[in-house]
Amino acid sequence: MKNVLSVAGSDSSGGAGIQADVKTMCAFGVYGMTAITALTAQNTQSVLDVRETDAAMVASQMRAVFLDIRVDAVKVGMVSNAHVAEAVRAGLVGFKARNIVVDPVMVSKSGCRLLRDDAVDALRALCAIADVVTPNIGEAEVLSGFSIHNEDDMRRAAQTIAEGGAKAVLVKGGHLLAGDATDVLFCAQGGGFSVLRAARIATKNTHGTGCTLSSAIACRLALGDGTAEAVRAAKAYITRAIADGYALGGGHGPVGHLRELYRRAGLEAAV
Repeated sequence: MKNVLSVAGSDSSGGAGIQADVKTMCAFGVYGMTAITALTAQNTQSVLDVRETDAAMVASQMRAVFLDIRVDAVKVGMVSNAHVAEAVRAGLVGFKARNIVVDPVMVSKSGCRLLRDDAVDALRALCAIADVVTPNIGEAEVLSGFSIHNEDDMRRAAQTIAEGGAKAVLVKGGHLLAGDATDVLFCAQGGGFSVLRAARIATKNTHGTGCTLSSAIACRLALGDGTAEAVRAAKAYITRAIADGYALGGGHGPVGHLRELYRRAGLEAAV
């Protein structure tokens, strides 16, 4: 079995962050491990409170895993502040981590800022060592330094971010209101551009989509896929998961990370 480490924040409502990552890892049949960067008190409607983990503790969690267990891929999500981002980067470099996927989380689905303004440069440095970076439109605008309005802008942003050092950048187009759910992948090492299109699903149950997609990419890389193959498999998975989303709470419900497995096991009636 392959082993995948998630370095991310905890979501008390279970739809995003560490909880979404572990569910995704279960869906892909890999062993999930965690280093928790922050505790968030949140539900489908809002983030009520955030408690950041001390950077030294984040480093210790990572060290405990790497010293004892083979790590086949790493997904990095919420890092919240510069000290944590720097500690995560140092740990990944020090342990020669491979198959690193960075989801540059900045704002929650409900609009709460999850990255301090003074941490953007540290986040850029973390993205520079990634095999794949997966920004949404807003995150790609911050990392690239310009506004994104269409697919051409997405291409330019992906290439600009990759110039910082990342091997590949997937700019997710779900936040553009027009057309299908279109993502643009740029592979800096000879792969060029790929465009991934899927029909836009009319639902508000999209809590945790970014966490889930980036985790799915890490899982597929751990299982031996190349970058483009991993991204396409992850895109197919998140599209199904959105279609299978749960109408929980009064806001954005979570995607259905495991509903396909539940169906196969004959447990769908129990969910």
